[in-house]
Amino acid sequence: MVLFAGVIMLVSGILEVFRGIMAIAEDDVFVTTPRYVFRFDLTSWGWIHLVIGALVALVGFFVIKGAAWARIIGIFLVSLGLIGNFLDLPYYPLWSVVIIALDVFVIWALAVYREE
Repeated sequence: MVLFAGVIMLVSGILEVFRGIMAIAEDDVFVTTPRYVFRFDLTSWGWIHLVIGALVALVGFFVIKGAAWARIIGIFLVSLGLIGNFLDLPYYPLWSVVIIALDVFVIWALAVYREE
């Protein structure tokens, strides 16, 4: 399960980097909600997703390699990504829900792992 979680981290991190680039370029894919409490500029959300996505992908690579420290850092970073996607729900709802579900699985897989 940890190998699968690492692969999911790597892939979702890369996809979040692409999502961040799309938001920085202010692509028309995103929805704008005028009365959203956590409203940021789309470029700000882009940079948040770009940085967190790059870090998640990098740590996902080390999870695949079997580094024990990467599982702990991975739980923290994926949790940040989950919170970011929750706050970003009004901008790209379907994708945010999918990534939140994957993040919950990754956190669970990294948390229950026991070395033999």
